[in-house]
Amino acid sequence: MITVGVEEEFFLVDPVTCLPVPLADEVRRAAGLGPIVDAQEVQPELLQAQIEVATPVCSDLDEVGGHLLRLRHALGTAAEKNGCRIVAAGTAPYRQAAPVPVTETARYLAMHSQAPQLVDEQLVNGMHVHVAVPDRAAAVAVLNRIRPWLPVLVAMSANSPLWDGHDTGFASWRTVIFGRWPVSGPPPAFADAADHDRRIAALLDSGAVCDTGQIYWQARMSERYPTVEVRCTDVQLRADAAVMLAGLIRAMVTTALRAEEAGEPLPDCPPERLQAANWYAARHGLSDLLMDPEGRSRRAGDVLVRLLDSVTPALEAAGDTREVTSLIHRLLQQGTSADLQRGVLAEGGMSALTDLLITETVAP
Repeated sequence: MITVGVEEEFFLVDPVTCLPVPLADEVRRAAGLGPIVDAQEVQPELLQAQIEVATPVCSDLDEVGGHLLRLRHALGTAAEKNGCRIVAAGTAPYRQAAPVPVTETARYLAMHSQAPQLVDEQLVNGMHVHVAVPDRAAAVAVLNRIRPWLPVLVAMSANSPLWDGHDTGFASWRTVIFGRWPVSGPPPAFADAADHDRRIAALLDSGAVCDTGQIYWQARMSERYPTVEVRCTDVQLRADAAVMLAGLIRAMVTTALRAEEAGEPLPDCPPERLQAANWYAARHGLSDLLMDPEGRSRRAGDVLVRLLDSVTPALEAAGDTREVTSLIHRLLQQGTSADLQRGVLAEGGMSALTDLLITETVAP
């Protein structure tokens, strides 16, 4: 069984105003003191109103779901003890006039010096899925084969329509914000692992990025673990939606590994077409047409069905078919979390949106 791990980022917000509050250190300390959470599972993020959790390495989706719920509830309890709440939204719906302070590590302070406005506006949260791969050559092969499908994941996971209290018109405004960094967006295709390493080295030598952590491609080879890290998705409002994406992404990686072993031809996906598909997915989510891997505009449901069909053997082998497909069907019926945020804000205003985000983040 190919193993998987998930990282989730959250905001710490005032329970009434939903404004971000810089209490990450206090919440981390409170969460780490509990008997059910290892301090290493809760990490600081770029800004002091953000906090990140990471599951252990998991073999099945029940494990993933159990760890995500455990960490969300522990973090939620720690936040309440410090007068705030955790919120799983891809962007902060509201911001104070003054920027949220940067977490005081050498790396984060250097980033702020390099690009102060970008860092001040980096109030965005993602979900990162790590899937184990045999070696670096396999990792590059996987990246080359899954890249045409990354915009579909962006559309499915859209959970960041709001910014400064208004609707941006985008389902995933987080995707747009992240796209402003020098090395971001959909990854390029690589000839092999050596080509990958040469191009990373050239980026580092240029000074455009400080370290490999600033290689913000939507899927990349992890520097810390023997994994491919898919990081194009907004953090999910509900834990079960995160489980769905983890299972789907693992199946995509498994399918790519099998295609590489079988010697199947690589997909033809020019970078300009992939960039356009990514922008379109961020703009519309699942509420309009989607571009399929060949660049044709199709109904969103048809594109999701095609993706699901392509990974069904891998889902079946992992025992994930029923759980992943049922959650995808729910997504198609109910819409994305971006749709939900917009609807609740329109009907009930800020207080209803705040209640939704706080309640759903820790819902079982």
